[in-house]
Amino acid sequence: MATILVIEDNATNMQLAVFLLQSAGHVVLSATSAEVGLDLARAEHPQLVLMDLQLPGMDGLQATALLKGDASTRTIPVIALTALAMKGDEARIRAAGCDGYIAKPMRYQAFLATVAEHLASVSP
Repeated sequence: MATILVIEDNATNMQLAVFLLQSAGHVVLSATSAEVGLDLARAEHPQLVLMDLQLPGMDGLQATALLKGDASTRTIPVIALTALAMKGDEARIRAAGCDGYIAKPMRYQAFLATVAEHLASVSP
């Protein structure tokens, strides 16, 4: 299927995302910080990045801006993983460069549907 990079510092959320993605047949790369995630994205060119917004050090929106500003990674869709699911948050997340978002706690069917939707829009 696809190679997907998950950048998430919460071990439980990471474990769940990796399990769901691998169960759906995807190859999963993982990072627990934005800096490591940026390095992996540049080196591996995944088809999709799932980005936690509240990371230690550099936050997910800053990391997304760097990915979208880099010619080698700007076309990779970035989906925010966030507990910030209040009115206005989606617009702020999209304005920062994210292509979509998945609210936490993650509901597995919605999670996989959002991943599939964004992968379908990626050129092979």
